[in-house]
Amino acid sequence: MTDTILRDKRGHVLTLTINRADRRNAINEAVIDGLAAGWRDAQADSEVRVVVLTGAGDKAFCAGADLKPGQAFEFDFSRPSTAYADLFRLVRSSNLPSIARINGVCMAGGMGLAAMCDMAIAAEHAQFGLPEVKIGLFPMQVLSLLQTLVPPRTLAEWSLAGEPFDANAALAAGFLNYVAPAADLDAKVDWLAGRLADKSPTAIRRGKYAMRAIASMSFEESLAYTETQIGTLALTGDAREGVAAFNEKRKPQWTGK
Repeated sequence: MTDTILRDKRGHVLTLTINRADRRNAINEAVIDGLAAGWRDAQADSEVRVVVLTGAGDKAFCAGADLKPGQAFEFDFSRPSTAYADLFRLVRSSNLPSIARINGVCMAGGMGLAAMCDMAIAAEHAQFGLPEVKIGLFPMQVLSLLQTLVPPRTLAEWSLAGEPFDANAALAAGFLNYVAPAADLDAKVDWLAGRLADKSPTAIRRGKYAMRAIASMSFEESLAYTETQIGTLALTGDAREGVAAFNEKRKPQWTGK
């Protein structure tokens, strides 16, 4: 039996691949558990600075929940939260930047996996959609992520009409950072991951923490909070190294401290 989630660590970048190409990389319990474990291990590994999420093959990133009987929507109502929602919580609270490498179909719950990442790059042939209404469901948990990514009227059309749309429409809506030809997808992902991996891990870690903290604050609350954060960040080893490297006209040697 193959591993449901493949891990490939190269330098400071860890790639997690949903390895269910025969099921269009659909989400089941093993996928959720494997991704959660991968993110936790990445967070604990001081060498990892970026996480890339993708799907096996070239046809699908993730087609959503596996609708095979016994695979999807088997809830334990004694639990106050679902494993899928807990994965969102885990990834969004992570201080590691993440990139969704969308190599094909990205539908329903797959849209949630892409949206939980900080950035997303898609191949030109990728297709997107929230088709849950076609089977009497709705992208409930995914809405929590999409409502801060795309305009309200666009989200209303996507979720209420349930029709597919292409990568250019996803880019125009702000769901994607970039669209690339399929042959150039890996190069574009490597380029963006490299731009993240060579920066201060401390600055990124504390920066992501601050971005989450101010998301629901008023302007004055946000400004007061960030005033304290810049002073604290300036006391770190990476900040001292960064300023010294700038003045000495050399490349900084980050320690993540």
